[in-house]
Amino acid sequence: MKKPEWLRVPYFDNEKCVFITDLLKELKLNTVCIEANCPNQAECFAKKTATFMILGTNCTRKCTFCNVKYGTPLPIDDKEPERIAEAVKRLGLKYVVITSVTRDDLADGGAGHFAKVVRALHEAAPETIVELLIPDLQDLGKITGEFPNVISHNIETVESLYSSVRPEADYRRSLEVLTKIKQLNPDIHSKSGIMLGLGETHTEVLKTFDDLLRAGCEFLTIGQYLSPSKEHFPVIEYIEPSVFTEYGRIAKEKGFRYVASAPFVRSSYNAAMALENR
Repeated sequence: MKKPEWLRVPYFDNEKCVFITDLLKELKLNTVCIEANCPNQAECFAKKTATFMILGTNCTRKCTFCNVKYGTPLPIDDKEPERIAEAVKRLGLKYVVITSVTRDDLADGGAGHFAKVVRALHEAAPETIVELLIPDLQDLGKITGEFPNVISHNIETVESLYSSVRPEADYRRSLEVLTKIKQLNPDIHSKSGIMLGLGETHTEVLKTFDDLLRAGCEFLTIGQYLSPSKEHFPVIEYIEPSVFTEYGRIAKEKGFRYVASAPFVRSSYNAAMALENR
């Protein structure tokens, strides 16, 4: 299908984008912006911000919607937390999002490394708000004990599509992750995101909203799925902007404290707004 007019990516200042890419190369850091081929990459880089991706660039799962590489992961880089902290200091970030590939090869899924990153950020940039976008980690206590401000885990799609879109994930397990966040530390804000255009129905979307709320999710992002290539899961439908607006209204009415709903919305896009506008 041809992309509609509302999915055209605008131009952003390339000079600032080069600054970010040079810094990433110098500090040997990865971003989900690049690895997932995010449509907002140029906009965020132009604002001198990025979502850092830890634990390498090879994922141990092969979700059919995702552009992140599937493959054997490299050993954990013990110096990565301090390099992340250095990047945050140089960029002067007041809000930072840290995510990772899924690491099923690690006993704790990488939770301990997430904790070290949060610790390094609190020490180097104590005023910076830290959001973690995590896979379905089970050893959450290691992370919640470090007091990140927000922990996000994306539900991604409705339950009926998991077998084709997230075959190695589990809808109920993802809900359990969100539930555990609030059980372990009620002061941490919980967040999730869902993509539209994969073949979900209106009823299924509303049911997912209800499931997330029951799991204690406070912040929600809703965006258009864009297939990275012909080998990935296809776009079934391009959702009209007005439909995103309506879903956003419904989600707010149902009880989410903050909702971002628009075609280009992604889980870490303008993430600071959740705390500014809740």
